[in-house]
Amino acid sequence: MEPLRAIPTVSDVHAAATRLMGVAVRTPLLSFPVLDAAAGRRVLVKPETLQRTGSFKFRGAYNRIAQIAPGQRAAGVVAWSSGNHAQGVAAAAGLLGLNATIVMPADAPAAKIARTRALGAEVVTYDRVRESREEIGKGIAAARGAVIVPPFDDPDVIAGQGTVGLEIAADCALLGVAPEAVVVPASGGGLLAGIALAMAERFPAARVMSAEPAGFDDHARSFASGRRERNDALSGSICDALLMPTPGEITFEINRTLVAGGVSVSDAEVEAAMRFAFAEMKLVVEPGGAVALAAVLAGRIGAARTVAVVLSGGNVDTGTYAGIIANPDAEIS
Repeated sequence: MEPLRAIPTVSDVHAAATRLMGVAVRTPLLSFPVLDAAAGRRVLVKPETLQRTGSFKFRGAYNRIAQIAPGQRAAGVVAWSSGNHAQGVAAAAGLLGLNATIVMPADAPAAKIARTRALGAEVVTYDRVRESREEIGKGIAAARGAVIVPPFDDPDVIAGQGTVGLEIAADCALLGVAPEAVVVPASGGGLLAGIALAMAERFPAARVMSAEPAGFDDHARSFASGRRERNDALSGSICDALLMPTPGEITFEINRTLVAGGVSVSDAEVEAAMRFAFAEMKLVVEPGGAVALAAVLAGRIGAARTVAVVLSGGNVDTGTYAGIIANPDAEIS
């Protein structure tokens, strides 16, 4: 087994913020009276749906690629992703003048594949049930001498995602608000780990929590057992961005000590949260990006009176989104 790579610190998150200044969008921290009323508490919303490429993933990708040595850049970068990391890597590589090759599941939303190609990346598809995206990506990188940009289990990627947490903390301080909980969508755990590092510096009493689809709650189960647990299935939820089989090694090393626990929500609750965001908040949120909002609306996060919620992405196929928004059947419990 390879030795665990360096664990990033909050200093690395601050360094990432400097690199991203003027490049990434500094998304706002929003408040909606209608959401507060529905949730029965004060909810502060961090809409990374408004980020470059429509998700937080641009932050980590740019922070990683920007640090590639000049002599290594000619061979380009390789990444694997269900869509949001793909677009983040493609955009960051384009800005920095590198070629990008992305390994994506064949069943990823068509819009994510199309946008990744539109950003200039080469896309290689695979079967997420029968094939390993890591093996395919590593093979391409080895053949070309390219640099791999992992989707979450990388110190520089984690540090870049952590800038979301720095901004939440800074805006809460400006508002004179101390969040009691911060709810974060989790797949591999990079965003969760980065935010946990940032919040521990400024608001150590805040309970950082993971939110996941029901049946894919490997983080919640891992926090309960103290070791990295695996999901039984690799597909079967509308939250396509959150279907990693197990938490990352580096991310779990951070999260097991800084994250208070995890919650899960059903696909119906996710769809209800997406409809709420559309109708009441005027925001487009993809299924995986809506799990934290769904957890708050479904009353899964305990008694915290002030909660920060991350909407991690807004990249969803038009047809899928239209069908969800038009369906009033699933209600928030």
